[in-house]
Amino acid sequence: IMSDNLWYEGIPFPKKDYNPEILRKVQEEFVIKDEDVLIITFPKSGTNWLIEILCLIYSKGDTKWIQSVPIWERSPWIESEPGFAFANDREGPRLLSSHLPIHLFPKSFFSSKAKVIYVIRNPKDIIVSGYFFWNSVHFVKKPKSMEQYLEWFLEGNVPYGSWFDHVRAWMSMRERENFLMLSYEELKRDTEGNIEKICQFLGKKVEPEELNLILKNSSFQAMRENKMSNFSILDDTYIVHKNPLLRKGVTGDWKNYFTVAQAEAFDKLFQEKMADLPQELFPWE
Repeated sequence: IMSDNLWYEGIPFPKKDYNPEILRKVQEEFVIKDEDVLIITFPKSGTNWLIEILCLIYSKGDTKWIQSVPIWERSPWIESEPGFAFANDREGPRLLSSHLPIHLFPKSFFSSKAKVIYVIRNPKDIIVSGYFFWNSVHFVKKPKSMEQYLEWFLEGNVPYGSWFDHVRAWMSMRERENFLMLSYEELKRDTEGNIEKICQFLGKKVEPEELNLILKNSSFQAMRENKMSNFSILDDTYIVHKNPLLRKGVTGDWKNYFTVAQAEAFDKLFQEKMADLPQELFPWE
């Protein structure tokens, strides 16, 4: 059991920057406005990449904003203490991020017209990414091996709880017009088409040359080199600086880490838990 977590309403959270009082306030009192745009993901599903893309859509490809303001201030995580403060201070339409499961999400959202973009990703890749990520930061218990982390993940014993529950519950919103579901895999495969889809969803018109700038400046390489997006400006209380937090940005990396038996066991559980959902919602092999 990851005892280094803060538990709130049956969900584990990192200890640093999270507290029950803020989590309660987010759910009960935080006001989501109709003009807000929310990026919601289970951790390690491409959150930062999507934030970068959205910021560039807003700035029409201009890099001034993304290169001068840290990513966690441009689109604050509403459930963390610093993010909650940033979000509350922000005037006008806000870009907000969250990993919260639906039952802990601000109640005000459900009667608002705020737009949500929900990103899913192959959970096997999330496991690999999570394993390296949690070993690169100081605020959670570090898994000793990929095998141990896989076990924690299957038990829902990782920050933000069960991936299966998270995805199932948020997917129930997928027919709503203020909800757009994307996958990391499709975003990789056809970045341009998906950026156009996002622009359409947000009612933003981008010119072809602006689209080219958005593509260029949100690439993995560009993000890795942007110190406002690669987390290198965080201090040592947060991260182990020898490990880059933007590791690979690829799909299918799980094949380098899972044994055949682990992959089969995972697939079996996936089938059990997600059997009643249309398979085409999960665009990975």
